[in-house]
Amino acid sequence: MKPLEESPARIASREIFEKIYDNYNRRIYVSPDPLQFLYDYEETADREVVGLIASGLAYGRVAQILKSVKRVLDALGPRPAEYLRNSARRDHEEKLGGFVHRFTDCGEMYGFLTAIGEALRRCGSLEELFISGYNGDMSAAMENFADTFNRCAGRDNMFLLPRPSKGSACKRMALFLRWMVRRDDVDPGGWRGISPAELLIPLDTHMFNITTTLGLCRSKSANGKAAAEITENFKEICPEDPVKYDFALTRYGIREEMTVEELFAKWHLER
Repeated sequence: MKPLEESPARIASREIFEKIYDNYNRRIYVSPDPLQFLYDYEETADREVVGLIASGLAYGRVAQILKSVKRVLDALGPRPAEYLRNSARRDHEEKLGGFVHRFTDCGEMYGFLTAIGEALRRCGSLEELFISGYNGDMSAAMENFADTFNRCAGRDNMFLLPRPSKGSACKRMALFLRWMVRRDDVDPGGWRGISPAELLIPLDTHMFNITTTLGLCRSKSANGKAAAEITENFKEICPEDPVKYDFALTRYGIREEMTVEELFAKWHLER
């Protein structure tokens, strides 16, 4: 069967996004961002642990995020996966006493690290745990992943891993999955069991404002419904990798030299 031809508007949209991707999806534009911590770890086993911690703490002022992530990683040492696999809650209490990152107190962090260690002992890797709950529905897999961590941590609803069933866009978990599933100059990758085509857009207020203005979202708030809508619209443009443009687009408004107004002007000019 002959594939349907793409509309001129869709072709134009992809060309614009590809230009933005080529120009700004580069590692030199990463810092300051918690993603930068993943580059220090060659082994996927360590990178996925670091990625989950860094993405979980990725809320609030970026300076404080980096400080908090560094404190946790310093406590885990150079082989964080091995350390957590062979440690217990009391070890975390000794090394991270008094830890606080906005809504995340030391008790939640102890539970979170303990849950990571339990997942590694039980499943071998965080990827295996995630895949065990994946049947083609990414939101359901994210829900199962969060539920498993909550049970292991002895908590009902950890702020570090929100559930899709609560209506959240789960931006930080979607960000973690982007880092681990995609592989290019920015996203280091490491997971092989999930296709980039299945990822959800990491949606926060910044990305919501950008996509709304570009006509990719009609939802009224940056929730799970909006994340699904935006992802579907990006699939129309790039079905094999709908979150491909996430990093490059979100540089606008984050970096001082790249304003959102510049992005919108570029969009209207080139369309």
